[in-house]
Amino acid sequence: MFWAMLAVGLGFCGLAVLGVFAVKVFVEAQRLGRQVSETTRRINRAAEDLERAATGVAHAGRDLR
Repeated sequence: MFWAMLAVGLGFCGLAVLGVFAVKVFVEAQRLGRQVSETTRRINRAAEDLERAATGVAHAGRDLR
Protein backbone atom coordinates (compact mmCIF):
# COMPACT_ATOMS: atom_id res chain seq x y z
CA MET A 1 0.00 0.00 0.00
CA PHE A 2 2.91 2.32 0.73
CA TRP A 3 4.25 2.07 -2.83
CA ALA A 4 0.88 2.84 -4.33
CA MET A 5 0.48 5.97 -2.19
CA LEU A 6 4.05 7.02 -3.01
CA ALA A 7 3.36 6.60 -6.74
CA VAL A 8 0.17 8.67 -6.48
CA GLY A 9 1.98 11.38 -4.51
CA LEU A 10 4.86 11.53 -6.98
CA GLY A 11 2.42 11.61 -9.87
CA PHE A 12 0.60 14.55 -8.30
CA CYS A 13 3.91 16.37 -7.71
CA GLY A 14 4.90 15.75 -11.33
CA LEU A 15 1.63 17.20 -12.58
CA ALA A 16 2.03 20.21 -10.29
CA VAL A 17 5.52 20.88 -11.70
CA LEU A 18 4.20 20.56 -15.26
CA GLY A 19 1.41 22.99 -14.38
CA VAL A 20 3.89 25.55 -13.07
CA PHE A 21 5.96 25.26 -16.24
CA ALA A 22 2.84 25.58 -18.38
CA VAL A 23 1.93 28.83 -16.62
CA LYS A 24 5.48 30.16 -17.11
CA VAL A 25 5.38 29.31 -20.83
CA PHE A 26 1.98 30.98 -21.18
CA VAL A 27 3.20 34.18 -19.49
CA GLU A 28 6.35 34.30 -21.62
CA ALA A 29 4.35 33.69 -24.81
CA GLN A 30 2.10 36.62 -23.94
CA ARG A 31 5.13 38.81 -23.26
CA LEU A 32 6.67 37.78 -26.58
CA GLY A 33 3.40 38.59 -28.36
CA ARG A 34 3.38 42.07 -26.84
CA GLN A 35 6.99 42.62 -27.90
CA VAL A 36 6.25 41.49 -31.46
CA SER A 37 3.23 43.80 -31.58
CA GLU A 38 5.27 46.76 -30.34
CA THR A 39 8.09 46.03 -32.79
CA THR A 40 5.64 45.74 -35.68
CA ARG A 41 4.13 49.10 -34.74
CA ARG A 42 7.57 50.71 -34.62
CA ILE A 43 8.57 49.21 -37.98
CA ASN A 44 5.35 50.47 -39.57
CA ARG A 45 5.95 53.95 -38.17
CA ALA A 46 9.53 53.93 -39.51
CA ALA A 47 8.30 52.77 -42.93
CA GLU A 48 5.78 55.61 -43.03
CA ASP A 49 8.50 58.11 -42.08
CA LEU A 50 10.76 56.70 -44.79
CA GLU A 51 7.97 56.93 -47.35
CA ARG A 52 7.33 60.56 -46.44
CA ALA A 53 11.05 61.35 -46.69
CA ALA A 54 11.34 59.58 -50.04
CA THR A 55 8.37 61.52 -51.37
CA GLY A 56 10.02 64.77 -50.32
CA VAL A 57 13.29 63.77 -51.99
CA ALA A 58 11.45 62.77 -55.18
CA HIS A 59 9.69 66.12 -55.30
CA ALA A 60 12.96 67.96 -54.70
CA GLY A 61 14.71 65.96 -57.42
CA ARG A 62 11.91 66.67 -59.88
CA ASP A 63 12.10 70.40 -59.16
CA LEU A 64 15.83 70.43 -60.03
CA ARG A 65 15.27 69.26 -63.60
